[in-house]
Amino acid sequence: MKTPTFWNKKNIFYYILLPLGWLYCFATILRIKLKKPYKSGLPVICIGNLTAGGTGKTPVSIAIVQMLKKYGKNPFFISRGYGGKLSGVVVNKQIHTPDEVGDEPLLLSEVAPVCINADRAKAAKQALDNGADILVMDDGFQNPSLYKDISFLVFSGKFGIGNGAVIPAGPLRETFAGGIKRADALIVIGDDKTNLSHKTDLPIFFADITEDKPKVTNSKVYAFAGIGYPEKLYQSLKNVGLDVVRTKDFPDHHFYTKEDLMSIIDEAKKENLAIFTTSKDYVKIPSDIKQHINVLNIKIMWRDEKSLEKFIKNKLGL
Repeated sequence: MKTPTFWNKKNIFYYILLPLGWLYCFATILRIKLKKPYKSGLPVICIGNLTAGGTGKTPVSIAIVQMLKKYGKNPFFISRGYGGKLSGVVVNKQIHTPDEVGDEPLLLSEVAPVCINADRAKAAKQALDNGADILVMDDGFQNPSLYKDISFLVFSGKFGIGNGAVIPAGPLRETFAGGIKRADALIVIGDDKTNLSHKTDLPIFFADITEDKPKVTNSKVYAFAGIGYPEKLYQSLKNVGLDVVRTKDFPDHHFYTKEDLMSIIDEAKKENLAIFTTSKDYVKIPSDIKQHINVLNIKIMWRDEKSLEKFIKNKLGL
């Protein structure tokens, strides 16, 4: 789904849906309390969030894994493989498709091995059997099946916790107060415009999204995305000097049909526009169509990388 605009304010929908949010929150709390987490024997770092939709969790996970590799570690991602059909597999980008393993695992597999299983304990066992010496969970903060040595919560500095309500009344998967009790630190992407730092005593590490400037001759762009906040792509394209003339939003994790893509290509040709999407969307595009579409690559830049490294090393005893 695309993130509802009312999640950032308290309007009539907020008040109508608030009781359902309480029920959702209660179910989450109950699930966490009733499950005893499995200890894998390997250090586990969870990159989670309290809000639904694009906080920047996946690029943060990639940056953390790249950091761990610098220490000489052999990190594996573990993922439920949202949107995929397969379970109990190590992702192979040469043979697996997005509808088999999900879009994010395919993207993550370009950085480190990814074990897919809705049961994170089983994914951890498979990673251990395949040579992992440390695990990174992309998402899974509300999943109680696996013990976590470090839990980071990722937030958008611009959006924060939105209207502060739980799904469907707001963006939260559980209450902010309840979530930070199980977290070890926050990661805030961008400036803290909603004063999250005043709401917790946990350590906060700041980062920024930076874009690789694309090499295109046409600066006028048709952009599309199937992510929680498509506007983030459009703003990033503007940040690198491109003129975003047309946009098209799809639901988060959308699997593109050939009709979807050919429609965009035909419209862009009529107006002589270059086509751009995100790396997460690009992995779902058939190889015979990729030549028509550009991808905007992004990465995380830590404002104080040494402090983050020290925090992780101290927590894990590295």
